Amino acid sequence: MPFAGRHVVLGVSGGIACYKSCILARRLTEGGARVDVVLTAAAAEFVGAPTFEALTGRPVLGSLWEPGRALAHIELAKTADLVVIAPATANLLARAAQGLADDLLTTLLLARTGPVLCAPAMNDAMYAHPATQANLKTLVQRGWHMIGPDVGALAEGPSERPGRMSEPEAILGAAGRLLAPASPLRGKHVIVTAGPTREHIDPVRVITNPSSGQMGYALAEAASERGAEVVLVSGPTSLPLPAGVTAHRVETTAELQRALQALIKKADVLIMAAAPADFRPAAPATTKQARGAGHLTLELEATPDVVGTLERPKGCVVVGFALEAGGDIVARAKQKLQDKALDLVILNDALEPGAGFEVATNRVTIVRRSGEPTALPLLSKRDVAERILDEVEHVLL
Repeated sequence: MPFAGRHVVLGVSGGIACYKSCILARRLTEGGARVDVVLTAAAAEFVGAPTFEALTGRPVLGSLWEPGRALAHIELAKTADLVVIAPATANLLARAAQGLADDLLTTLLLARTGPVLCAPAMNDAMYAHPATQANLKTLVQRGWHMIGPDVGALAEGPSERPGRMSEPEAILGAAGRLLAPASPLRGKHVIVTAGPTREHIDPVRVITNPSSGQMGYALAEAASERGAEVVLVSGPTSLPLPAGVTAHRVETTAELQRALQALIKKADVLIMAAAPADFRPAAPATTKQARGAGHLTLELEATPDVVGTLERPKGCVVVGFALEAGGDIVARAKQKLQDKALDLVILNDALEPGAGFEVATNRVTIVRRSGEPTALPLLSKRDVAERILDEVEHVLL
């Protein structure tokens, strides 16, 4: 995680969305960050300092006049790796845009020269007001980074216009991208496929496999945190979408093929972590098939060779996955690498305990175009994702 050992100042201004800031403070702290919370007087009316102190293990700051902290605004402005303002009310945005310094938080912001991430939150009409929009434009021009607001329920009821503060996970993802070290993936267009595909026997029955999508989702999240622009092409899963990642949902292998052909034109990297079905019914029924005599004979045909049929842009790094069982599986992975013109193949042994489908861990072997394969130990799928992306970065260089 990019938060380990980092110093984050969390500025909280006075809106009902303050309760989400508690979750954000906890997640940043769990990620290893040293979190200093700065509350405005209005924010303290919503959530008291003891709550944030319990979540971060550090004293909360709220006044310019605290004994012994006369220069706290200068110290925090200089030492913080990132300042996050969540929620940022219309009033806070106006004061910051005008350069006012009438409390600890705005004084800190006026002294700040490093990155600031701002999560606006307010009534939808207040957000749409020309004054607020002008203030936002001013702050962006000064280098502030904005996330949200989202459309959804506000304090006074549902809204179809922006105003709701982004969820803590989305803010956490944006913060992680700002803190991530310089990476060859930064700014690159990365496509990751994940999950199974389904091929219909009839409208209610399908041929599929037990892929959970965890490996692909971990890769998408890790690539986004390294600064890549990530599109996740996902088959049916129940996993939440990683923060900062764009989703493209598919069901069948043919849909996966069409989606990739449309998306691949701008891709710098394609990581094929999905587990598409290899066969589909040659003539799927249009109505549900009755049990009848108790048996059903299906004629199957091969699904499209997704990677083999893609028209890839020049220089696109392509990573394939191979799930093998029995015999010389490394040799078969090397053959797949050659046959499909891949840059890397990530080999899974289907018989390996704790690896493959529907588990949180994986043990893979990385097969390259040149050099010996690297067999990794049993790791979490997120750790495997990081190792795979290290290899992708090496290829990009």
